[in-house]
Amino acid sequence: MNTRSMIFTLYGDYIRHYGNEIWIGSLISLLKEFGHNEQSIRAAISRMSKQGWVQSRKEGNKSYYFLTERGVNRIEEAADRIFKLKNESWDGKWRMLMYTIPETKRNIRDELRKELVWSGFGTLSNSCWISPNPLDKQVDDLIKKYDISSYVHFFVSDYKGPRDHHQVIEECWNLSDINDRYQAFISTYSEKYIIDKNKIAKGEITDGECFVERTKLVHEYRKFLFVDPGLPEELLPKKWLGEYAASLFADYYKALAEPASRFFESVFREGNELTRRNKEYNAFSHPLMVND
Repeated sequence: MNTRSMIFTLYGDYIRHYGNEIWIGSLISLLKEFGHNEQSIRAAISRMSKQGWVQSRKEGNKSYYFLTERGVNRIEEAADRIFKLKNESWDGKWRMLMYTIPETKRNIRDELRKELVWSGFGTLSNSCWISPNPLDKQVDDLIKKYDISSYVHFFVSDYKGPRDHHQVIEECWNLSDINDRYQAFISTYSEKYIIDKNKIAKGEITDGECFVERTKLVHEYRKFLFVDPGLPEELLPKKWLGEYAASLFADYYKALAEPASRFFESVFREGNELTRRNKEYNAFSHPLMVND
């Protein structure tokens, strides 16, 4: 598993609940549980700092890394989507973003495309991106972030045909492929869930092992953020496996939550302040893990 990606996972599932900051020594100790070495960890966190996701501060001879505002926003958006078990209902409107970004700003254009895919937009045609979800704020943020107001148009509109909404969806997203990925996730983790749940009940699995399994679970499930646009229920196919996968994820996550958090805190307390933990945070009942 990629070191940088694993660091994002740890910030999203643990560190953000403890003040968004961690001593590099603690981060190294946590990631060694997954086989990452100190050199790769330091290189990855340095790269994240250069990319604007984290910043560092010194306290004596210790370096601490905390999420920037950009990092916090991305982690919060990801957590909201990961732990949401049910897709939103549709307001019947389509969001359409069109742009003509010049070749001299190709790097911005490439970054914008990645951001749009992440947010859940699909391509209807070249430089025309659409979504049935209310992504107005995300679009506003991207326009400001890349300073591209001169090159874009954003519409909230009705679709008048000639095809129906489901055919439009098929043009923009390969839902069959996404469903196959959900099936693979379900096949792998339904068995692992039963095995680990029994081990936890019998005391045959350590807190450290639960920490590893919970982090791997979130890490794998997080990958759906890059492929599943989170379409409203009305626009999904009848045999959609996304909600089943979400329920499995939630059940497995809850089974691992307490022992995994105990292990995290046992490592985190060395060099960090446990008092910075969010008092409203409850690992066993995740604040965003709701069924309606």
